[in-house]
Order: sequence, then structure tokens, then C-alpha cells
Amino acid sequence: MSYFQAKQMTGGYGGADILNNCTIAVNKGEIAVIVGPNGAGKSTAMKACLGMLDLRLGKVTIGGKDITSMSPQDRVKEGIAFVPQTQNVFAGMSVEENLEMGAYLRTDDISETMEQVYELFPILKDKRYQNAGELSGGQRQQVAVGRAMMTQPTVLMLDEPTAGVSPIVMDELFDRIIEVARTGIAILMVEQNAKQALNISDRGYVLVTGENRHSGTGKELLEDPRVRSSFLGG
Repeated sequence: MSYFQAKQMTGGYGGADILNNCTIAVNKGEIAVIVGPNGAGKSTAMKACLGMLDLRLGKVTIGGKDITSMSPQDRVKEGIAFVPQTQNVFAGMSVEENLEMGAYLRTDDISETMEQVYELFPILKDKRYQNAGELSGGQRQQVAVGRAMMTQPTVLMLDEPTAGVSPIVMDELFDRIIEVARTGIAILMVEQNAKQALNISDRGYVLVTGENRHSGTGKELLEDPRVRSSFLGG
């Protein structure tokens, strides 16, 4: 069994199912990417993993523990951290204050974790006293990921982390995400830049109408002619 697993998820809003028997899994130190066309249910699948969507069917586990009925807050206590696509920093606070906000559940000394974040994201150390709202889009995303890491998660979920940034910044963010995974954190990511995301992923899931259309390693999906022609532009 994978460290984090959301198995056969079926559910939606207002009685209409958006997810249909959808399964997603990731191990510690791995990157798993959810891709697919607009409206495929990618973000909905992540919300279900977070407990923000009631499932009619399915089971979510972390480290073998069933968390299907847990609230989002309790899932955070179990080791899940989430970085939303937008409004993911406190713009009027400094970088360091943002990171401190990420440790709101902790009662121990956070200085060591803070230094680990600064080692992963050196630009944040340089700008630690600058307001997050004054940073570039890519730098704000690094703040958001860094703040999530202050909870010392075992599973990090990222919703469209490269949305709205330039290709150069996207490559840099992906490099940072790889480094985060190397620390032993399981990363689950929804991403529109499918080709680039699959290129760095250990596992990939192509969703269509809320169900798994294709799954495999990132390399397998990149080389699959069906995936290439339908989702990757040939």
C-alpha cells in the first residue's frame, strides 16, 4: 500500500458526482501529478483528498490510517499540508512572518525548520523581511510552499503551483519541488503544464470526467501515444 492513498473516490456537490471511481496514490519522496483537460475533476480530486468534498464511495488513508471521515483540520494534524493556487500568502506580512504562520499548530522550537526552508528556498532568506505582497509570482509560490513545510508535513498537496508564471520561473519552481520531495515528503500536485509536470513525476494520473483514464510513471505517460495525442499536443 502507498503511504498516501485515495482509493475509488466517488462523489461531488449537490448530489451530482464529479469523481467516478478515481484512485490516486503517492509514497514518501515521490511526486505524483494529476493532469487532464479543464473540467476533468483534477482540483475536485485534490479537495476530496483534503476532506473538502463528501464522498459517497471510496477510502482515503495516510500511513495505513483511515482518514476518510476526518475534517480537513484533522487531516492537517495527520501530516497533510495544502497550497492553494491563489491567495496563498499573507500579502501584508513579511516572508518570515508568513513562514511563522505556517507553524501555528506547533508548540516546539521552529527555528530548525525555518532554516531548512531557507536552505531549500535561498531567495526567501534574502527577502525574509520584505512583505510577501511585494514579491514576484514565483517567489510568492515559494513562500506558500515554505509556509506549508513549516507544519512538517509528510504529504504536500499543490494546486497549480506554476499557474501564471513564466516558463523560466516554472522550471525553477519544479526544481524546488523536486528538492522538497528529496527530503522525504510525498508530493501530490495538480498541474496544467502537463508535459513539464509529468517529466518530473514518479507517478502520473490523467483524469477525464472524474475518472482515471490513464495512469503510470511520468515517463510511461509521456511515451504513451494516446496520452500524447489527446493531452500533450502530439
